[in-house]
This record gives sequence, structure tokens and C-alpha cells, in this order.
Amino acid sequence: MRIVIKVGTSTLAHKTGRLNIRLVEELCKIISDIKNAGNEVILVSSGAIGMGAGKLLLPGRPDDMQTKQAAAAVGQCELMYTYDKLFSEYRHTVGQILLTSEDTNDEIRNRNFVNTVSRLLELGALPIINENDTVSTAEISIGDNDTLASLVARTCGADLLILLSDIDGLFTEDPHKNAEAEIIYDVYEINEEIEKIAGGAGTSLGTGGMATKISAAKLAMSAGIDMVITNGDKPEYLYDIVEGKKRGTRFHAAK
Repeated sequence: MRIVIKVGTSTLAHKTGRLNIRLVEELCKIISDIKNAGNEVILVSSGAIGMGAGKLLLPGRPDDMQTKQAAAAVGQCELMYTYDKLFSEYRHTVGQILLTSEDTNDEIRNRNFVNTVSRLLELGALPIINENDTVSTAEISIGDNDTLASLVARTCGADLLILLSDIDGLFTEDPHKNAEAEIIYDVYEINEEIEKIAGGAGTSLGTGGMATKISAAKLAMSAGIDMVITNGDKPEYLYDIVEGKKRGTRFHAAK
């Protein structure tokens, strides 16, 4: 099975911007084990700007574009150093690919991207993809890494897309406001009700990124790819998701 896994900044780093060492080590170990079982894995990783801001000792995530790009340049080095070190411990080789919107929109550049990913997978490597935040200027150009992950999954012919987030999945209501909100385990159609739950104007879930995840789900489902939203704080859930068990919210594509 070809699996695209997207990991967000909230999973990779503490609120200080510094690396969440224990969690990232566990994540890399589990992804390595999933690869050992014969699956192909493509990792879409956020975190460059946040980690760069932490390493530069900035008070928080920068607001101006120049500092964002500078933080991304520093943070991307930190990310790839960490991934290379941890995956190497389990005898897996990583390869870095940084994309801009032009790479997904231009036919020739998109084909070159697909060829590179395909060859990396054939060679047994683990492609790690991020938006090229050091040169992109709109968020930072593709829009967000949920969208990026969905585009990668569709372009590379993935069987499954997994978004690791800071929430267990899609809920009937905002779980931060209503403790009785229930998780929705299965979604077979993204209708008005789902849209309203995920990103109605002014809702905290929408501003928290659930709306972009629903957009990513639409892209994936239209390409015949199942997508799962699950909690990145529990990387062991990846085992169950790959086996088809209920962990988080699964958006079922029509087969």
C-alpha cells in the first residue's frame, strides 16, 4: 500500500517551537515499521517555520514574510537533520523534496516531481515533502500542508492519506466547547452538514484548521483515496489505521 502521512507543527514541536523529541522519535520508529511491513510511505512534514523560530529564539511565530522565510530556512535544516538521524537508526534513507505551487501546476515540473518520488520509492527511500517556504510567498503559496498532502496523494497515486493533527478527528461539535461532542468515525459524503461542522464562519474548528482538512478530504475522495484525520500525539494509531481499524475520522472514497 502507498501511504501519504502528513504531520503538523503541533505534533512535531512543543509550544516553544523546540522539537518534541519523545514524540518524533516514536513517530519515526512506527513509520519505519510500517515501511518494514512492505508499505510505501511518503511523509509530508510541516514545522520548518515553527522550529526555525524556536531555534532563532524568536518570541513566537513571525508575522512578516521575510522573517518567516528566514525561519523556514533554519527550521528546514533542523527538520531534515532530525529525520535523517532518526530514520537512519532503523536503516531507512530519506530524501527531501521542497515544492512550490508552480511545481504542482506546471505539467512538466509536476511530471518531474512524480518521477522523482517514484524513483525514490523504487530505491526504498522515504520521500519527505514540504512546501518551499523559503521562496514561497503565500501560505505560504500552495495554501497549507493539508492541501499539499492531498495534492501529493492524488499526484503520486496513493492508496491512503493520513493527516496527523492536534485533534482526534471530526466531531459533531467543537469538543473544546462541548464536552459531550462525539467523534464522527466515518464520512462517506461531504455534504452541507459536514461543511458546517468543520468550518462555519467564526467557529473555532474552522480557524483551527478543520476546514482545510475537509478541503483536503474532498480532493482525496475525488481521486478515489481514503483519508483519515487522527491525533498526532498518538502515533501508534498509525498501525490500526493501516489495518483499517477505527482511529479518528475516515473519509471513504467511492471505489
